Formats: sequence, C-alpha cells, structure tokens
Amino acid sequence: MLTPLLLIVQALSAQSPEAVASWIHLDAVPGTERETAATLSAELPGWRTDRWGNLTKTVGRDAPHRVVACALDYSAFVVSQITDDGYLRLRRTGAPSHPLWNQYQEAQRVAIRTRAGRVPGVVAVFNGHFARQHVADSLASTADNLWVDIGARSRAEVEQRGIALLDPVFPDRPQWSFGAYASGPAAGLRAGCAAVAAAARGTPTTGTTTFVISTQRVFGWLGLSTVLAGMPAATAVAIVDAGDQKRSARVLQCTRLPAAYRALATGSLNANLGVFSPAVRWGGTTVETIDSTEIAAVAAWVASAAGLDAPVAPLRLATDTSRRLAPRTDAYGALENRFFQLADLPGVSKHEGRVRDAVMAALPAWAKARATVDSAGNVVVAAGPDRAPMAILAHLDEVGFEVARVLPNGEAELRSMGGAVLPSWESVPALLHFDVAGKAPLRGVFLPRDEGMTRVPRAPLRAWFGLDTAALRSAGVAAGASVTAYKRAERLSGTRITGRSSDDRTGSTALLAAVQRLDPAKLTRRVYFVWTVEEETGLSGAAAFGAKYGRTLERVYSVDTFVSSDTPLESPHFAFAPLGAGAVLRGVDDGTVAVRSERERVVAIAARAGIPLQVGTTQGSTDGSAISPSGPPNLGLSWPGRYSHGPGEILDLKDLHALTRLVVAVALAP
Repeated sequence: MLTPLLLIVQALSAQSPEAVASWIHLDAVPGTERETAATLSAELPGWRTDRWGNLTKTVGRDAPHRVVACALDYSAFVVSQITDDGYLRLRRTGAPSHPLWNQYQEAQRVAIRTRAGRVPGVVAVFNGHFARQHVADSLASTADNLWVDIGARSRAEVEQRGIALLDPVFPDRPQWSFGAYASGPAAGLRAGCAAVAAAARGTPTTGTTTFVISTQRVFGWLGLSTVLAGMPAATAVAIVDAGDQKRSARVLQCTRLPAAYRALATGSLNANLGVFSPAVRWGGTTVETIDSTEIAAVAAWVASAAGLDAPVAPLRLATDTSRRLAPRTDAYGALENRFFQLADLPGVSKHEGRVRDAVMAALPAWAKARATVDSAGNVVVAAGPDRAPMAILAHLDEVGFEVARVLPNGEAELRSMGGAVLPSWESVPALLHFDVAGKAPLRGVFLPRDEGMTRVPRAPLRAWFGLDTAALRSAGVAAGASVTAYKRAERLSGTRITGRSSDDRTGSTALLAAVQRLDPAKLTRRVYFVWTVEEETGLSGAAAFGAKYGRTLERVYSVDTFVSSDTPLESPHFAFAPLGAGAVLRGVDDGTVAVRSERERVVAIAARAGIPLQVGTTQGSTDGSAISPSGPPNLGLSWPGRYSHGPGEILDLKDLHALTRLVVAVALAP
C-alpha cells in the first residue's frame, strides 16, 4: 500500500515537466534582475523585491527561522562592444558551466534585454558552403569568437533599437518539455526555483520560513548574501543549487565554504548551509534536462527544508511564447508572411511533403489548375505558348537529418541530409517527424558532447526523445525518419529576417510570389515554374525534371541562395554581395560559369525594369547544374544570404522583393 507522501510525489511527477519548463524559459540571467523580478511579482503574490532584484516571502511566525533559497541566473553574456557595421561583441558573465557552452551559442538565436524590452539576434557562424575556407578553424568557439547579428547595418541602427553596452545577452530558446522531461539552460536550478515558489504557498508546521529567489549566483551567491545580511541570523539555511550527474544533499560548514559560495563566506551566513543538487542529464549545456521524478524529489527536499508537512506542486508560470509581430507597414508584408509560413515547415530532403502541399495551396487559381506533381515529387506549373521553352526552379527541401539507426539505449544515431553545419545542431531542441498527415512529431534534443575542444564533433550526431528503444519502435520510429531542430522564423532589425531553411524557402517564396503576380496570357513562351525535391542531397528532383524536358529547353534559371561573405566571419575578397543591395546573379559557382550572352541578357532585363542587381561568384551548386548537361545554359537568380546551412540564416526583404521582380521580368522577357 502506498504511503500518502509517496502518492503526493507521484502526483507531482505526473504534472511537473511543463511547469518547470515555464521556469526554464524565463528570461533571468545576470543583468536582468529587475525585469525578472517585475515578471515574477505579477505571478507571485506576497513576495517582495529588493534593490538587487531578489524576491523574498516570509511565512509563519516565531522560532526557528529557516531560509530556503534558489537562484535563477546562469552564465550568459553582456554587450561589450558595438561595432561600426552594426554587430555586437560579448563579454561573459560568470564562468561557463560546460566546456562547450560558448560553442553551443554559435549559429543560435539570442535575445538582448534592453531597457525598452527584448531584441532578437543571431550568433554568427561561418557559411556552410565555405567549409573549405575554414578547414583551419578546428577549435571550438570561445566568447571572443562570438558576434551577434541583429540585422543592423550600423552602430546607429543598433542604438536606435535601444541596445547599449552591458545589456544582457542570453540564449533565446523555446519553452521545451517532452514526455516526462523538461529541458533548457539551467534546468536543475530552475526546477529548484519552481519548488521554492510552490513551497511558499504552504505554511510551516513550526516556526518561520523565509523563501528567497535570489540573483547573481554566478558571482558566488551574491544576491542571497545580501538578503541574509539584511535579516536576523537564521537557524538554518538551505539552497537548491545547479544540477549534477547524480543527486546529492549535503551540509557545508559556514566557516569552510567552497569558492562557488564565496559571497556567503563574508559573514552573512551564520548557520551551516544545506545544499541540494538534483540529478540532470547533460548538465551545464543548453539542453540540460531534468525528469519528473527528480522534479518531485526537489519539491520534497524543499518542503522538508521549509518545515512543511508535504511537498507542493510546482507553479506553472504564464509564459507567453507566441510571436506577436505588428503587421508591416511597408511593401514587404506579404513576402515576409509567406516566408514565415514556408520556412517554419519541416522539409528535410526526401521529406518535402508538407512544403509541397503549402506551395500547391498558395498557387493562384490559374496555376493551381495547371499544377502537376511528377513522379519525383516536383511541383510543375507549365504556362505560355508552346515555343522557346525555359524553366525556372526553386527547391522545396532543406538540410537536416534522418535516423540512421535506433540504438539500444533509445538514442537515435543520425545521418546528415545535405551539408548541415554539424556543430550548429548540437545541444538544441529536436523534432522527429512522421511522413503521415496529422501525426504530431516527437519532441527531444540533439545530444551535446560531454567535453571537447574541437569545433566539429568526431562522431555522428545523436538525438534522444525521452523514450526507450521499444517505445520508439512502438511509436513508429524507424531508420529513415526525418529530424530537424525546432525552428521559428523571426523579424530582426529593419527589413532583415531570420529563419532556418532560408535555403531555399526564400527561393520558393520568390518563385511563388512571382507566379502570383504573373498574368499567364502575357507570356510569350512556354515557361515551366518548378519547385523541386532533393536538391540538398544530389539535385535528384531537378535531374528527373531535366530527363524529361532538358533537351527541349532554351535556358534554365535556378532560384537559390547566393552565399555571401557579407558576414563578420568571412573574407570580403570572395563572394561579397551586401544584404539589402538587391538580387544577385550567380556568375560562377561550383557547378557552372554563366554564359556571357545569357549573363548580359539578365543584366539588361534587370536594368530595363529598374531592378537592383548584383553579380558575383560563390560556392555550391544549383538545380540547373543537373539540367544544363542536356543543353540549356543555367543561370542562378539569387539573393545574398548569411550563415548558410546553419540554424540562423539571415536575409533582407529588400533583396527578396528585388528577386521576385527579377523572376517576373525574366519570365516575361521575349
């Protein structure tokens, strides 16, 4: 027969992961103390805030007087420099909790907490297509290698966004729980604060308990020290500290505290210190993970330390994670909306079905009536009189992963589908997709390395979805299932936006917008508008289209990324096409050299239409490279993009607008 306490713990285990995930998602790093306190005060009635941003609540009366504390903060960054060209440089606050903590920020989304609010940004990463330029960059990134891109063009634009020196910068991660697990930076610490906030709703059976949600733990528990210094000596002090590989509960002598508690060693602590560290997976990383059993153990320990007769369920914060963007008032609103819709869809190479369906649904009536899906899975819209045919192609797929095999421990070993920048996918939320309509993906995490000094992992990436091998197979998981990171496209500064799979959802957006603008009656030739599959894994969709139509075509245009060196990590002496300066004609890449007459033809078309056009050379190849051996010359119609094949690709809507106009002009040209 189960004891009442065990029944309570089991009940807590069943409901706790989502509650703790809401605490993990809270913006609370050094430098955000006052903002964090204001957020929590609205949800925690009866708590007081001091000048350090500590929150306290005292419950009960008389002796003994206990203090039970937690801390929300973890090592993050502040803005240490704003460069003339609009990038932010960083200085770390506190020591990192994992040897690859800095590396795991590269290519990821971050947020800057300004006096006026949150500003989104992306940490720069080298372009995936420029890997051979970076073969010597073998060591993991440090804080000195990190550049934050908010989409600004200058120092003045950064300052217009309200960003100043010393503003905090921290990972911008989704609220993430899966099965019995909650995941994210400092998951163990945040589970402790969820437990402390919950216990403060109870009443001690004897004496008085002061509950503390403290600040600046990374500086030796400085916030808690200031609270203790301002109150009568406590009989007992207990804290929930960072998670570790194994659960531990220990008592430290106040006269012999380790360096991690140095602020408490200054005399503010007059009682021995009880310390509880919950067991977590991948501690100190950006996917630190705690399970429901451990969350319940934290709640039980906090309740006991606080003098309660039973643990209290963790409080779920009303965290709003929805995108609330005001409608654009410029000419780019429709393009931005369409890009967001396409970019957020999963479509790893060979798994493009959802993106294909979205493109088909968005076609105008005239194109929808003519659209076909060929045997390879390409969407083909043919229009115009049957003469001098040409094709304009964009690809539906993105780089990502497939399950190579399910391991005996329930982890999935992954194989890369396309040229993903592998370090950029370590230690991020993962989604395993089923190619079945209406079946929700499995949530999980891409596993971080435990240690290492190299940038690129030596072993294949792995993901874990909170299930054992038998449960995975029961859920229908098998080799070949596609896996992506969580993604959500976002507006940056001005006309800059970011989204995973910009390559080639931007091209697909441009081709779709062009078809929506075209009157097919005005076409003077047969034009095939094609959205291809499997570009990233070998141009297979384009090859299938070319096998059927290639010999009949006069020319082919590939609407795909121009991978630009307009980033702080690349040399401007190659592939330099500034964002915001217009569409790009890919003159040379790894697959082709543009025929001079064809290049001059496109330049003239753009000039007549007043379309800003850049010409450049880059690396990589396009769908047209699989068709041009059949006869038609291939030209790349592009936009300049940053951080190719990484999670935080950036583009400028001005360039997307120019590219859309260029596709229309090329289609209509005689």
